[in-house]
Amino acid sequence: MKRLITGGAGFIGSALVRHIIRNTADRVVNVDKLTYAGNLESLAETLADPRHAFEQVNICDRGQLDRVFAQHRPDAVMHLAAESHVDRSIDGPAAFIDSNIVGTYTLLEAARAYWNTLDHDARARFRFHHISTDEVYGDLDDPADLFTETTSYAPSSPYSASKASADHLVRAWQRTYGLPVLVTNCSNNYGPYHFPEKLIPLMILNALEGKPLPVYGQGNQVRDWLYVEDHARALYRVVTEGKVGETYNIGGHNEKQNIEVVRSLCALLDTLRPRTDGRPYSTLITHVTDRPGHDQRYAIDAGKIQRELGWVPQETFESGLRKTVQWYLDNPDWVETIRRRGSPVGAPAGAIAAPQQAPTPIPTP
Repeated sequence: MKRLITGGAGFIGSALVRHIIRNTADRVVNVDKLTYAGNLESLAETLADPRHAFEQVNICDRGQLDRVFAQHRPDAVMHLAAESHVDRSIDGPAAFIDSNIVGTYTLLEAARAYWNTLDHDARARFRFHHISTDEVYGDLDDPADLFTETTSYAPSSPYSASKASADHLVRAWQRTYGLPVLVTNCSNNYGPYHFPEKLIPLMILNALEGKPLPVYGQGNQVRDWLYVEDHARALYRVVTEGKVGETYNIGGHNEKQNIEVVRSLCALLDTLRPRTDGRPYSTLITHVTDRPGHDQRYAIDAGKIQRELGWVPQETFESGLRKTVQWYLDNPDWVETIRRRGSPVGAPAGAIAAPQQAPTPIPTP
């Protein structure tokens, strides 16, 4: 089978590409605009593989998308391309409307036009898998509540509102045009190759450089953490075995307060790379003014994907976090590549617009 993956040079997309090339016989058509968060260095092991074709294309460019579909003739689309950073969406929402809403619409129309050219068997095999986020659901007040596939949408930020809009478009294209779609909503991803403006890599890199570790408010916001390679396995399971028209929530079963995450990172670094002055990394933690409209708790009920498709995460938070920290310690060249491109590694996300706040970003897929 041939999978057209949008955003395949991004964090989750590159993990998915690596998973498919390593573990399956499938072919990949990787469509990525290569914005600041897209990095071909994350795909170094796959670029020379004849089963991996890369196309530098903006998903808002209908002409280029039509060419890609006609040239490569994929059996499925796995749509991950998106602007995904909440703080950036607050500072500049236009890019999120363009990429996440207009881009999804353009991709849907290109996919629909291509799907309509297929013969009966190919049409029956085709899938359009839209990868979304649990942030479309807003946040949870009751500590016992969990997001399910039927939770009402209540997005809080320009980012999550744009993703919610994309979700609705995808479902409408099935209802109106019969396009065979699947939707997944995942919790916070972490792991190797994560762009350094996101919480976990930002804390690791700041700590290694002796910089402050800025935490919003008291750091009591709760997130469910999902190791990115577990997510890639789940996405492949859904696109190959999921039921058309269904939504599947994907979570790591790892609810943690942000301050817990940062303290765990500090403790790991104390063991794996102790500071030369002997002081614990936790002394670098600082608390800053909270982000506007900050959701307080996300938590995924991933029971449906376990019951229906047999997927469960392989990593615990502890094992995944240790692998992540060790990866950043072992791969300084990857970080330096990002630095040379002018990305704000080691600086707080949002610093371009509000340097005085030094906010800690909350990772989103």
